[in-house]
Amino acid sequence: MKILVTVKRIPDPDENLKIAGGAIDTSSSKWVPNAFDEYAVETALRLAENVSDKKARLAEVVVLSICPKGQRQHITQFLAMGADRGIVVEADDTAMDSQTVAKLIAAVFKKEGCDLLIAGKLSQDTESNEVAQRVAGLLDLPQAAFAATLRWDSAAGSLSVAREVDDGVETKNLPLPAVISVDLRIVLPTSVHNGASPDDHKYQEGARLASLRGITMAKRKKVDAYSPADLGVEPTAKLRYAEITPPPARAAGQIVDSAQALVDKLASEAKVL
Repeated sequence: MKILVTVKRIPDPDENLKIAGGAIDTSSSKWVPNAFDEYAVETALRLAENVSDKKARLAEVVVLSICPKGQRQHITQFLAMGADRGIVVEADDTAMDSQTVAKLIAAVFKKEGCDLLIAGKLSQDTESNEVAQRVAGLLDLPQAAFAATLRWDSAAGSLSVAREVDDGVETKNLPLPAVISVDLRIVLPTSVHNGASPDDHKYQEGARLASLRGITMAKRKKVDAYSPADLGVEPTAKLRYAEITPPPARAAGQIVDSAQALVDKLASEAKVL
């Protein structure tokens, strides 16, 4: 099986972003991998490896990123985690809308002849939660969003995906090829089963860290680079942000003399009672 995993670099969400000229200023931002993409790569690696026989690889894991030329440091991290190789589409992803990004991913999926696309449920910078669904539509493939657990039946060529819904847990059976997006629960110790590793095996919770050996090996792994034109896609954006403005400053609080005065203000001024 060949698994394609989409990965993205984002401005560090722990930093205070600057807004200038009606847009977010990322000129001095620290760029980090999107956390949900780390979960997606961890999911793919758990599907691909047999913990009883490290040499018996069950699938090839390919990471794909759309990013400006020369800005592929995050790809190295995912290769160091254990992905087999990488693909970079060299383009300014911030100048594209979700549909264009989905077209590029779908084109790579078809070019590579992949069996499964795994994506994080959303990107922390935009939180749009739509790319994986758009890719599934473009490829006309079955999909499951917000996967919390995953079980691969290689003999049947299918996946059983459980996802949390308002009234419990919903399970979907998907024939391969397919598209899934993963939630943070996918990296709990027993969330992924591949039919080869012992069913009671427990992984360490969370996405794995790159080992020193993994970092060394990552430098030797192949990374293919394409342009949007190579994939037959024109990098356009039909949806654009008109303006981004910070929220208004919070008004100063007020001191009241009694509980009754507080109730009166909440009712007459704040109108919350």
